[in-house]
Amino acid sequence: MKKNRQNLSLMVFTVATVSLLLTTGCANKPREEEQGRCDFVATTVTADIKAGIEKHIEEQTRSGGGYFNVLFGNRELKLKLARVHTEYLANLGPRSHFACVDLVGVNGDVYDVDFFLSGDPNAMIVTETIVHKLNGQPYYVWDQDSAGSWTRVPTEKASQRQLDVVTGRDEFEFLYRAALPELSGTARMWLPLPDTDSFQTVEVKSINAPGRRSVLEEREHGNRILFLELSPEDSKKIVEIRYQVQRLEKTGYEAKSSVPEKYLLPERLVPSHEDFRSIAEKAVEGKKDDMARARALYDHVIERMRYMKYGSGWGKGDAVYACSARTGNCSDFHSYFIALARAVGIPARFAIGAAIPSGRNEGGIDGYHCWAEFYADGKWWPLDITEGDKYVSQTDYYFGHHPANRFELSRGRDLVVEPGPASGPINFLAYPVLEIGGKPANVKTEFFFNRIR
Repeated sequence: MKKNRQNLSLMVFTVATVSLLLTTGCANKPREEEQGRCDFVATTVTADIKAGIEKHIEEQTRSGGGYFNVLFGNRELKLKLARVHTEYLANLGPRSHFACVDLVGVNGDVYDVDFFLSGDPNAMIVTETIVHKLNGQPYYVWDQDSAGSWTRVPTEKASQRQLDVVTGRDEFEFLYRAALPELSGTARMWLPLPDTDSFQTVEVKSINAPGRRSVLEEREHGNRILFLELSPEDSKKIVEIRYQVQRLEKTGYEAKSSVPEKYLLPERLVPSHEDFRSIAEKAVEGKKDDMARARALYDHVIERMRYMKYGSGWGKGDAVYACSARTGNCSDFHSYFIALARAVGIPARFAIGAAIPSGRNEGGIDGYHCWAEFYADGKWWPLDITEGDKYVSQTDYYFGHHPANRFELSRGRDLVVEPGPASGPINFLAYPVLEIGGKPANVKTEFFFNRIR
């Protein structure tokens, strides 16, 4: 690939096996797991580990002149805390802990850093600090063996499975959990309710939700949406939906009922724009067919964009923002690709869900993930630009494939349902949309999984 990448030889790898439970769920397993089921019970030490690593970073930042300083190869990084990955906090054993943290450099680069800690609550000390990723691109991956132990593997030596690709089929339980905030008045919430299609078989095992519920049909893209009508007495309650999912690896497929031409039309955050047309025409110059043109656009987005979840504007799937800032997350990468593809007459569409880790079999998931499909040669072809950018050895695979370890929650943009939000069509739907008294409100949302083996 064309994008310059940090030399992996800067990292000194001590490939040590550790008894690492990278999970907030299933660390303390309930009785049901004896029957092959996990109830995703969170470990009781998570809050203590979070407090311990935040205290360490705060103290080091104060003594470091306002920056958390990390030696990385032959240079010192000056970083500031962005977020603690609560889904990966773990108790490794007696007085031994693990934390994963995003830290931002002075030039805007985002470093994912792994920390090992020891000690009791309120008295933890950091014993090892390792830079894991730069702007989403890992220097090593964690791999779990059948006994539950973990090994750190440099990415250049990792297998396809260790790089988050499960081929063929996958099966897992998936827990969708949303914690309601304080409700000052009547409220309404919309959540994705994924359904079975040609590549995933979905069984809803249980729905635990307060308020009055109903299921809405979003007809333009074929989504089902769970609609909750809530009141102040539902404040702080938890919504949990448990699924059992069988998923197949996805490649080009015929969609007999779809009308590809409708996926040339603009959307609120993926508009028609002359800049998109000029950029796309330059990128596809000399390419004779839509498959080759789509690959040229895929390579262009990888070359132009930098994966960063920092600052304002990212995460909305705003193609204009992505084109201008040249940074963002998966929604921004794929919205930019869709805008370019449509600009040169290639139908393209958006979907969102979760990427299920392949290197472990249970635990938390780091938020939603999204991807795109384009139409060429009479078929819809899946692609995943951020994963193709993250793992150089998998760049070709992610053009035309999605692995089996995926769960699609919804598809399409500008979703219209009745009743719908006061704010208008739903931009895209992975995390819940909540309105309190007609005004948007945030909902803490977590995903957990347990692979069925």
